[in-house]
Amino acid sequence: MKKICLIFILFIGVICFFTQSIYAQSNDNLPELHSESAIVLEASSGKVLFEKNATKEMYPASLTKIATAIYAIEKGNMEDVVTVSEKARHIEGTTVYLEEGEQVRLKKLVQGLLINSGNDAAVAIAEHLSGSEKQFSSDLNEYLQNEVGVSHTNFENSSGLFNEKHVTTAADLANITQYAMNNSLFREIFGTKELKWVGESWDTTLLTHHLLLDEMPYEGITGGKTGFVNKSGFTLATTASRNNLNVIVITMKTNFKSEMYKDTTNLLDYVFDHFITSKIAAGTIFQIEDEEYKTTKDLEYTYSKEDQIQTEIKKGGILHIKNQDGDPITTFALERLKQEENEEAISTSEHTQSDKNGLESYTKIFFCFVLVIGVGFFAIRKIRKRKSKFKY
Repeated sequence: MKKICLIFILFIGVICFFTQSIYAQSNDNLPELHSESAIVLEASSGKVLFEKNATKEMYPASLTKIATAIYAIEKGNMEDVVTVSEKARHIEGTTVYLEEGEQVRLKKLVQGLLINSGNDAAVAIAEHLSGSEKQFSSDLNEYLQNEVGVSHTNFENSSGLFNEKHVTTAADLANITQYAMNNSLFREIFGTKELKWVGESWDTTLLTHHLLLDEMPYEGITGGKTGFVNKSGFTLATTASRNNLNVIVITMKTNFKSEMYKDTTNLLDYVFDHFITSKIAAGTIFQIEDEEYKTTKDLEYTYSKEDQIQTEIKKGGILHIKNQDGDPITTFALERLKQEENEEAISTSEHTQSDKNGLESYTKIFFCFVLVIGVGFFAIRKIRKRKSKFKY
């Protein structure tokens, strides 16, 4: 009896061990992060591929400059000449060493803002566009809410210097970056690794602060921005593209710089290993009952590599993309083909068929004509041979 109990206990122990092992393996796929908050966004659709405390209010530090830059690009004239104020000249933190009274083009200030994280450039931009940093902050917040669509962001300055009320979320920062990346000038500056800088007091080559773009290159990195103040810890925004999968990674609040890069590369490894983007070409026709619908542009969607994709078209032209379990991945609204387009397509088809039938008829007539000529020629030769025999 004791042997039976012992065997039973051992059996239960083995079951528990394997159950725990399987459970642990299921969690191995998800990266473990030092960052207090993080998100990975698919850039085209806005689909969230990973998140950790993504809607928690955080201090963004210099990631604020992403918003300042896209606002300046969209609302300002890049050829404007900006006169640097005393306030901009004496701002604390990282600068591009602007001098009071120095005149700099707005585009150059945006470059110094994003590439070298110049706080003086941020203040100069704000004062040029809105008259003061306070007014600029109000204008920027309104812009972010109404045109970008953020909901948990309040910026008190243009640079990201610490203020208790200067807050945002990883999700909002990802959305701001997604919006900004649609602008070609922003993309160019955001991905710049180095830039020759000539100023009144500083001639140098600006080097990106984002190490994955330069010193620690990671395949597919297209741009990035770093941030740090004591209260925010280290923050990082990164854009990357590989195999048609475009992503935005935001990590917020780590204690060490190395941790934010480690978190970012782990997240990039995770999404590139586990997700894929597919495309439905523009002009693809879908039919439901007697109605036809088409895609008016290329449609891209991102899904797990483990998913088996199914498509379903419903009345009204709504295309549903699902996985093998019927779970929704995304939906698209298609354009209905007009009746005249259908009739034109049918007419074209009938005309083509008519031309084809006509060609076939002409071909048959031609072969019949050749056959008749051949038979006639053969008959004439035979008659001539008979006449020749009769003469002799």
